Formats: sequence, structure tokens, C-alpha cells
Amino acid sequence: MERRLHLYYLGSVQGVGFRYTAERAAGSLGIKGWVRNLPDGRVEAVCEGREPDLKSFMEKMQSVFTKYIRDVDLRWSD
Repeated sequence: MERRLHLYYLGSVQGVGFRYTAERAAGSLGIKGWVRNLPDGRVEAVCEGREPDLKSFMEKMQSVFTKYIRDVDLRWSD
């Protein structure tokens, strides 16, 4: 079943290749969506795909950007 994941990454996540890495990670997992910088310094991402793939995406981003992500606000929907 396809799910949607809406994420807001907080921390020093702009200017560190975050969007590029997110797009590559999502593509490798077959996830569709988009990612953008927000004026307040956060990065917003909306991803759609199978739940296990979305969880793998979150884990990958956390492992690559451990030093940069301070917090993640996320919302799941169908």
C-alpha cells in the first residue's frame, strides 16, 4: 500500500547537500515526491511510496546527516 510522508527537517540542513542527497536516496528506493528549502532554515520533503521504503529513506537521511539534523517533524497519511 502506498503512503505519504510529510517531513520538516530542522537544524543546519541547508547548504550541506541535503536536497541532492534526499533526491538521490528517494530515487534509489522508488519513492516519488519533492524537497525544498524553507525561508526559516528548515527543509521540507513530501514522499510517497511503500511504507518500508519511506522508513528506509528516513533512516538513510538520519545516518548521512546525523550532525546536521536537530529534529524532524513528520506526518504520515494514506
